[in-house]
Amino acid sequence: MSDYIKIGLKITWLIVLTYWFVSGFTAKKVKSQEPILKRFLFYWLPLIVAGLLLGPTELFMHMLIRENFVEHTNFVGTIGLTICIFGAIMACWSRYRLGNNWSLSVQNKEDHELIQSGLYKIVRHPIYTGFLLLFIGNTIIVGDYRGIIAVLIVFISFWFKLTKEEKLLTENFGNQYLEYKKRTKALIPYII
Repeated sequence: MSDYIKIGLKITWLIVLTYWFVSGFTAKKVKSQEPILKRFLFYWLPLIVAGLLLGPTELFMHMLIRENFVEHTNFVGTIGLTICIFGAIMACWSRYRLGNNWSLSVQNKEDHELIQSGLYKIVRHPIYTGFLLLFIGNTIIVGDYRGIIAVLIVFISFWFKLTKEEKLLTENFGNQYLEYKKRTKALIPYII
C-alpha cells in the first residue's frame, strides 16, 4: 500500500484531533457531569484500546487478529482513506454546528440548546457517525481483523454514551426532544 495513503490517514487524524482540542475551549460552562473515573473507563479507555488495535502491525505479529480480511492494495487503501476523510468532515462539521453546546462527556450545560440543523436534521449524533466512519476507513486501510474489533469497541462505547446523552437531553428538553427522536435516527439515517 502506498505511503501516500498512510500519510493521508495520519494527516486526517491529526486535523480532526487538533480541531477537537482547539474547539473544546469554546464550550459552555458545565452545570453537571459524570465523575472522571467513569468518563475514563466508559469513554476514553475504549477509544485508547481501539486506537492501539489500529496501531503498528509489529505489536500484533503472530496473532490471529493480525490476519487480513482485505488485501493491502492502493485501491483498497484509497477507499479506506476516502471513508476516513468523509468521516472527518462529517465529525468536524457536526462539531462546528453544535458550537459551544458540545461536551466531551455526558454533561448538562448552562443555557443548553437543542441543535436540529445541518446533519442534525438527519441523525441525532452525527459526530459519532463521523468518528465511526474514521475508524471504519482506518480499519479498511489496516485490513486486519483487529480493526473490526476496534470498530466494535468504538460502536459499543458510543452507543453507551449516546444512550446516556439522550436520557439527559430528554430530561432537559422534554417533548421537544421526544419529537426530534421520532423524526431522526441515532447514527445512520433511516436505519439505526
